[in-house]
Amino acid sequence: MTALFRPDATVHLGVFYQGVNHTTIWSDPASGSQIDFETFRRLITTAERGLFDAFFLGEGLRLREQGGKILDLDIAGRPDAITQLAALAGITTNIGLVATQNTTYNEPVDLARRLSGLDVLSGGRAGWNVVTTDNAWTGENFRRGGYLDHADRYVRAGEFLDVARALWNAGGTPDSVRIQSSQFDIASAAPIPRSPQDHPVIFQAGDSSTGRDFAAQHADVIFSAHGTHFDDALDFANDIRARLVARGRPDDDIKILPGTQIVLADHERDVDEKVRWVKEGQFTGPTTLSIAGQVWGRDLSDRDPDGPLPTEDPIVSGVVGARGSAFNGIDVDARVREWRSLAEAKNLSLRQVVIETSARTGFAGTPSQVADELTRWVRGGASDGFNITPYLVPSGLDDIVDKLVPELQERGSYPAAYGGSTLREHLGLRRPSIGE
Repeated sequence: MTALFRPDATVHLGVFYQGVNHTTIWSDPASGSQIDFETFRRLITTAERGLFDAFFLGEGLRLREQGGKILDLDIAGRPDAITQLAALAGITTNIGLVATQNTTYNEPVDLARRLSGLDVLSGGRAGWNVVTTDNAWTGENFRRGGYLDHADRYVRAGEFLDVARALWNAGGTPDSVRIQSSQFDIASAAPIPRSPQDHPVIFQAGDSSTGRDFAAQHADVIFSAHGTHFDDALDFANDIRARLVARGRPDDDIKILPGTQIVLADHERDVDEKVRWVKEGQFTGPTTLSIAGQVWGRDLSDRDPDGPLPTEDPIVSGVVGARGSAFNGIDVDARVREWRSLAEAKNLSLRQVVIETSARTGFAGTPSQVADELTRWVRGGASDGFNITPYLVPSGLDDIVDKLVPELQERGSYPAAYGGSTLREHLGLRRPSIGE
């Protein structure tokens, strides 16, 4: 048994509304439109009914494509995150509203004002997931393709945050802000008065050593990829705590919310079948051929996903950033050899190979089993909660709110009501130092 690290800790939950991906089963009849406001309304009101801390939106700055064809359901085809969250602020009361915004292709005076506006209008419920980009493919949309070296993207992000915080700190005062740095030369009046939580809460998702250092220096919350295996998550959490202390911050100054998926079944005997149904929905025939096409560097859309693997050799140059980053830098020859060996050893079809080699994500079980596991993670120090990606939208939180949350509450590991009115209060974060 894992030794209790924080015996009274409670689980924090957020929901991540993804865009371009195959983990959401958009082809299921129960799925809604990925852009209609009704989809967003139902998901966020369900999350708020379940006392979630935050509703989290991603960002897209260029339509993704494969083989010259634009992908359906691209996040760049949705309303802008801050605009969408401002609309959702009007129909919610407590839940936090987190927008992913890029520091490479935004400017700090403008973005600080827009985020501050969301924070004030929502009564102190805004969060900002700070992301960086250095790829030329995205930059082509801004006439600055590849202008920023990889090593400088976090330099710009740090200086960007310095400007934003200076502007937020001066909010409501007649003071102007003057900052000169390697990336910026700013002279600006403060945008608007501070919100009840002073600043938007800063989220960060980098997992590289540089990204972790950036989070330890700047972030209030880290959105990690370590949401499946306890020991892996605990190693990550301990590493972040050590980096916080090295920078003079308390070791609990960041909330760690790994992204995860939760699959629930009412009875233990039905869990494996439910997991299989989810996997098959996530890896449809077209999705299988799209993923395999990225590996082979060829258009495989005319192949049978339930047939054998392609016999042709892969085209190494076929894996490009235009489809996204998931396959950048992989050794396609090695990947094809691995898949062929697996197919031969287990007599698998192409689709079965893609499913079998996909990473296991998240938790599966009865509501009682999953409640025990989430509680173990949080009280064992592996995380402070979870940022859930529903496999169905907008109905994917229904069972979690109606069945899992009551189980957590019975264990005393989930609140019975919101304890404050701001996102910072929901997460138990310290208020920012206005002098920072």
